[in-house]
Amino acid sequence: MGLLETIDSPDDLKQIDRLDLPQLAQEIRQTIIEVVAKNGGHLAPSLGTVELAIALHYVFDTPHDKIIWDVGHQSYAHKLLTGRRDVFGSIRQHQGISGFTRVSESPYDAFTTGHSSTSISAALGITAAKQLKEERSKVIAVIGDGSMTAGLAYEGLNQAGDTHKDKDLIVILNDNDMSISPNVGALSSFLSRTFSAKRLQDMRREIGDFLKSLPRIGDDMYQLAKRSEESFKAFVTPGMLFEAFNFEYFGPINGHKLNHLINILQNIKVLEEPVLLHVITKKGKGYAPAEKNPVHFHGCGKFEVATGECFASLDTPPTYTKVFGDTMVELAREDQRIVAVTAAMPEGTGLTGFAEAFPKRFFDVGIAEQHGVTFAAGLASEGLKPVVAIYSTFLQRAFDQIVHDVCIESHPVIFAIDRGGIVGEDGATHHGLFDLSYLRCLPNMVVMSPKDENELRHMLKTAVQHPGPIALRYPRGTGTGVPLDDKTAPIEVGKAELICEGQTPDDLLIIAIGRTVEEALKARRILNDEHDLTAAVINARFVKPLDIDLIGSYAARTPYIITVEENTLPGGFGSAVMEALSDANISGFKMKRLGIADVFVDHGPQKLLRRLHGVDAEAIVDAALKLTA
Repeated sequence: MGLLETIDSPDDLKQIDRLDLPQLAQEIRQTIIEVVAKNGGHLAPSLGTVELAIALHYVFDTPHDKIIWDVGHQSYAHKLLTGRRDVFGSIRQHQGISGFTRVSESPYDAFTTGHSSTSISAALGITAAKQLKEERSKVIAVIGDGSMTAGLAYEGLNQAGDTHKDKDLIVILNDNDMSISPNVGALSSFLSRTFSAKRLQDMRREIGDFLKSLPRIGDDMYQLAKRSEESFKAFVTPGMLFEAFNFEYFGPINGHKLNHLINILQNIKVLEEPVLLHVITKKGKGYAPAEKNPVHFHGCGKFEVATGECFASLDTPPTYTKVFGDTMVELAREDQRIVAVTAAMPEGTGLTGFAEAFPKRFFDVGIAEQHGVTFAAGLASEGLKPVVAIYSTFLQRAFDQIVHDVCIESHPVIFAIDRGGIVGEDGATHHGLFDLSYLRCLPNMVVMSPKDENELRHMLKTAVQHPGPIALRYPRGTGTGVPLDDKTAPIEVGKAELICEGQTPDDLLIIAIGRTVEEALKARRILNDEHDLTAAVINARFVKPLDIDLIGSYAARTPYIITVEENTLPGGFGSAVMEALSDANISGFKMKRLGIADVFVDHGPQKLLRRLHGVDAEAIVDAALKLTA
């Protein structure tokens, strides 16, 4: 029996001899690799935090002491150590455990995560609440160096250093890219261990109090001593930034040396002041393919363990992301005004080709969506055509900037919104199910969504020619396989497409948007072939402005209407159709809106989730039969 098999909780972990912990780390890594190879997931981040997870649960009294894993994608070892070993094989599968931390999943998950840079603010809130309740426990925020590019992290640090309610707060900076400092070595490790000792901390305070008590020269002597210490520490550590926020800084230290890491954490545990520990880790640690290509294995699909090669279906259509990226390069060759903006996701948004072809016209703003949108507004104000390529779920973070900095002055910023709709195994924090609702309410904004990858190309052409803000929303995954036109041509803004005409005045009318058009056409065939029921199908193309002329002309003569969208129903596409028909005084029909109910959708395969939430062809058929019964 391996060591991991003996651990059902951190209490079991504490029974293991410290000399055996490296063996445990090896077993955890092997388990993570084997499971992610079958399920897909965030491999490289979780491999990099194995020793850190072990050390934290070895030293602290969890779940009384709370650990918040920023984003949560690096928490796989944490899950294995906190009672989820037997169900770890279900990670990211439908009705299995989440790939992120979820409060509803385990008492050891102190905060539900999925998006970047929330951990410090949440941890500070928890420490403040505990003080109000007169409770004491340590609260640890583990945040990656990438997440430190977001302003939210510094907002949390800023308040933490100013509230005096943070003496139980520990922030661990997991630096897996050495982007802050390469100062790892014997001297800095020695200093971190030495400076973190409670004995030295007490001595520093006593000396400080003594110096300040000296008549006339006390304050000057104290400031001189403080400056001398700070100068020395600044010479060997990068912690002055964090100490400016009133955090006691230790590090950087090697995050893979378990014994040393445990010693540091034991010293820090007893301090009664906000602490920031800077650890250096290696993304993908322990698996050669992931160490060699950590970007690819940051979030990967299924792969062969022996080689690291991903399993790919042969002859599949290109993804919407790839078609977008290729079209961007094509259009940018024709129009020098086109520039691209991404928030730390050039690979995920398909912009690597653009970055290579036009490096001066490509801007990666880091994990800073709010800044990125306002930055794009600035570009647009000078006559450029910025394309903000971003996942739907992350665009939510910049809503105020869309309103205030883009739409009020109608700056021609193009929002290329990837992962619109159901995204699959990443679950509730990553589905793009709200964008149609929150964008269509904004004055000056145009909102469109293509039925297939070819229409995506033409909509991108439409976007770069549009004089105001415009959103192009498309799904995760492969396209439909339609041929791609050699040349792109703009689509008239607000013009829908009648794909299939009805045969009788009593025909059903199906109005679909985006990828649900394909489901509507499948449903039409089933209704015709199996139920002798004919239907007209309209590809709306635009959520705003709606083509009320086309939609209204059919709605005025049909007794039955179904709208279909992969978006939340409240305020969504179906609501827009109902509002437009009401405003046009068109009535006398029965109507059913299909979309995502007022719920958060859990994780699972896209096809299954579409079936469960009623936005596939089968759901359209069921709705049609009930509506026309």
